[in-house]
Amino acid sequence: MQKKPRFEELFLPHLDAAYNLAYWIAGGEADAQDIVQEAYVRALKGFSGFRGDNPRAWLLTIVRNTAYSWIKKKQRREQGLVQLDEEIHAAPLEVAPSEQYLETRRQRLEEALQRLPAEFRECLVLFELEGWSYKAIAAACDVPVGTVMSRLSRARRRLQQELTVCHDAVPSGLNRNQSFGFAD
Repeated sequence: MQKKPRFEELFLPHLDAAYNLAYWIAGGEADAQDIVQEAYVRALKGFSGFRGDNPRAWLLTIVRNTAYSWIKKKQRREQGLVQLDEEIHAAPLEVAPSEQYLETRRQRLEEALQRLPAEFRECLVLFELEGWSYKAIAAACDVPVGTVMSRLSRARRRLQQELTVCHDAVPSGLNRNQSFGFAD
């Protein structure tokens, strides 16, 4: 058991230097202590490979490598974690809309859809409600795909305009965007 006393004689005098290096790389006391402990274990395991006349440099190289490995491991563990931010993660208080409100909203949307030209309404309903592709709508309507895309864009814009016209009938306490789910 000559190995352990020789190891202690060569490397224990450099414990403070090892800790200081680990502390400045890792940035914290607890991490630095863990890094130094792991580095000394690695150094002891690899002691038979020590051939140099500078134990301090050999040990600090191990500490440095251990510290950077430690940091990488820690970052990987923390990547999956989301820091709690009370403002962002607080559950919003939502009041469920009444049945009457939802029915009124549905009726207004239906009326606004009815005021759209048939070609616009057809494309909008097939795409948004039925989930058809542009290509399928183009084939069904016997028009180019570009025409379908144009009609959808214009239909959405017209529907928003129609719903905006209805904003006078929005229940008090809500703005027009809240009532129909549109954002500014």
